[in-house]
Amino acid sequence: MWLSPLKLITHWVHDGLRSHLRPGDWVVDATLGNGHDAASLAQCVGPSGHVWGFDVQAAALDSARARLGDHPAFEAIHADHARLAEQLPEEARRRLRAVVFNLGYLPGGDHRVTTTPDSTLKALAAAIEWLADGGVLCCTCYPGHQGGESECHAVLDWFDSLPSHRGALTRIESPNTSAPSPFCLWFELHSSPTPAH
Repeated sequence: MWLSPLKLITHWVHDGLRSHLRPGDWVVDATLGNGHDAASLAQCVGPSGHVWGFDVQAAALDSARARLGDHPAFEAIHADHARLAEQLPEEARRRLRAVVFNLGYLPGGDHRVTTTPDSTLKALAAAIEWLADGGVLCCTCYPGHQGGESECHAVLDWFDSLPSHRGALTRIESPNTSAPSPFCLWFELHSSPTPAH
């Protein structure tokens, strides 16, 4: 069965999250969209975990709520992902096991409303500071839409600027396509060294 580059990446991301997460974990979907990533995260962390989902569009929150139903782990937040650090409870700091970004526009929505380099970079900078040791920062980028290429370059530069001692970066993409295709950046934070006594 043939899968589009995006479906291949989505399968890889969701498989990776299933391997990485455990029931009771705390996670963030920084760009809710139609709720597919949030639903996968909620399944991973179960009712004892917590999934915070961010989006600036009310339609996205409605779609995500409809997809997740009354899942007890899910909390939708009507805010830009750049406000992640303002909106999350303080007890989540350094406890998040994953923060997932799916950039671009809302599928089926207004394609003129997209994530932007400024807000995405601010959100990424906050997210990495809220990750637990061993936590994952996962960002799927779309260079093919209006403004997408500049955002992808900015995000790539940001990830490339992270010092190697902070974690390991993997890039997942489907290179045998003629059009600019989506790709995913998966960054796993190393554990902090234990202070010497």
